[in-house]
Amino acid sequence: MERSPSQSSSDPEKHHAPSEGAKSDRSETPILVDEALEKRVWRKLDLYLLPVVAIFYLLSFLDRTNLGNARVAGLQKDLKMTNNQYSIALTVTYVPYIAAELPSNLLLKAVGPNLMLPTMLTLWGVVTTLQGVVTSYSGLLAARFFLGLLEGGVFPGLVLYLSFFYPRQRLQWRISAFFSAASLAGAFSGLLAFGIINMDGIGNKAGWSWIFILEGLFTFLFGLLSFALLPRSPTHAYFFNDEEKKYVATKLKEDGIEGRDPSIDAFSWREVGKAFMLPQIWLLTVVLFCDGTVLYALAYFSPSIVQGLGYTASRAQLMTVPPFAVAFVTATISAWISDRYRCRGAVLMFSSTMCVIGFAMFLGSTRHSVQYGSLFLSIPGTYIVAPTISTWLANNATPHTRRATAIAIGFILTNSGGILATWLLGSLSAPPRYTKATITLLVFSILMVVFSGLNWWYLWDQNRKKRVVRATMTRSQEDPTLGDRSAWFEYNL
Repeated sequence: MERSPSQSSSDPEKHHAPSEGAKSDRSETPILVDEALEKRVWRKLDLYLLPVVAIFYLLSFLDRTNLGNARVAGLQKDLKMTNNQYSIALTVTYVPYIAAELPSNLLLKAVGPNLMLPTMLTLWGVVTTLQGVVTSYSGLLAARFFLGLLEGGVFPGLVLYLSFFYPRQRLQWRISAFFSAASLAGAFSGLLAFGIINMDGIGNKAGWSWIFILEGLFTFLFGLLSFALLPRSPTHAYFFNDEEKKYVATKLKEDGIEGRDPSIDAFSWREVGKAFMLPQIWLLTVVLFCDGTVLYALAYFSPSIVQGLGYTASRAQLMTVPPFAVAFVTATISAWISDRYRCRGAVLMFSSTMCVIGFAMFLGSTRHSVQYGSLFLSIPGTYIVAPTISTWLANNATPHTRRATAIAIGFILTNSGGILATWLLGSLSAPPRYTKATITLLVFSILMVVFSGLNWWYLWDQNRKKRVVRATMTRSQEDPTLGDRSAWFEYNL
């Protein structure tokens, strides 16, 4: 028996039988499982799958943002780059990155995530390593271009990949777990850079060169290992027995993630087009663009911002660690709250408000202690927003092709915000105050609050209308290709 998302438990960690109303138009028999099976299935996924996905994204974010650490360590000076040229180097990464996101997501299921994701990881590890041997600005541009091309499908691909395994109400904690690797990467990057730059002169290479070489080599080696670690789907998971595979497949169908008819989940250009017509996607793309700007501004420029508060280059690397460590903790806690209480919108508005307060503090004060303290609001705030909105996006679009397209659209907008961030702080706003950039980021944070609220209201109103439809017809009378437009698909708020 297939149970609609609207009837799933408020506690995603407990199994409940479908309501009587849900039985009226279904003929299948429910598969009853004991709690031991339920706990074992999700524990196995969390132990075998989640750490690998988290390391994927940690390495992706680390290898993309370590340019900021290398800049503080002397890269810009050694390559005789202007601030404009540094911004161009960052921008060159994003152009192929954005171009790769949609085709990569559409190909992921057909090619197989177990082949596609490890291949991308291994190849960008090679490119990251090669950044450490560049001797000219043009060489850096070439490396950044190929890094963006190979990494472009990673974040949307990982979000889509996890949706193959977890029902909607279990998804945010898992997405947050791997996205929290980005905040760990921010902290870890500062610690690594602090240690690695002391290798300055070894092998006649600058300290910033070793940042790229060592981090790139680790990425390459883990990429090779990951071919053996990532399963293609729940039915191919080497750590599941037949009973566990059947259970996961049933839970995904009950949750409306996989269609009752497999042909509905097959690739279709029509479904690609439908994704572009979803109001909930376009309301969230505003938030995604704004958060992308905020996220990458802080990821790329936090070492420079902290250095502008009067710290030496090596000390600035260390001082970036605490705000990112706090971001890791707060993102994990907020994800549990969001999953447990089904409150994606409320968490999104709260975390966006944290960004508003943080940027207002940085803008309104000239005291370095207050400005540094503001990072403990703006950095955790944006690192809560990102996994929350990614989950919200994935939760409210189905079938597969529509969901894959929606996720890709969202991340295209996010990384477009990243392009703006590179110019805001790289060239258009003078350090150490970064006044123009701070005002822009403050306005964007306010827009995040507003459009998150608008999306919540739209989805609430749609759910109200769907309840009316469910009271007047049976599911068998409905077009099975409606996907998330189905009256039996309740939007996640």
